[in-house]
Amino acid sequence: MAQNIDTLVRSIQMVDATFEKVTTSDKSLYGPRKFLLCGFPAGAQSKFETVLEMVGLGDVPKIWVSEDQGDMVLSALLQLPDNNGASISSSLPRTIVVAGISQNELINLMTVCKKAGMMNALWATLTPTSENWALQQLIAELAAEQKAMAEKA
Repeated sequence: MAQNIDTLVRSIQMVDATFEKVTTSDKSLYGPRKFLLCGFPAGAQSKFETVLEMVGLGDVPKIWVSEDQGDMVLSALLQLPDNNGASISSSLPRTIVVAGISQNELINLMTVCKKAGMMNALWATLTPTSENWALQQLIAELAAEQKAMAEKA
């Protein structure tokens, strides 16, 4: 199972528009301890919050991003208050952007999401480069990388 997660997380940390492997470490990822969550229908938000509780991340602030916020840069979205957009369905592609949690916490979260059968998502970690990107730009880059990886498989 660890090898599968290793493969899953190998390309989610964007650095200067390239991808870098996330490793097993207690080192905190870049940015404030927060989640940007896209593409969650209102009914699925509480289910994801339950998953966060299961892995000890229930106290991490969450921003539920809607399609009308897609042109905002990540740093601006991260300034929004905790639970902004809660109970509002999002039609954006399912995307989870994490900041400030440890690499081990990220790997644990991804493992539980996979075991729980959660809908596939694009995963990214905030970086000094990506925090200046519009959300839609990040989603497009992640989707292109996912497609390229699928074509190689």
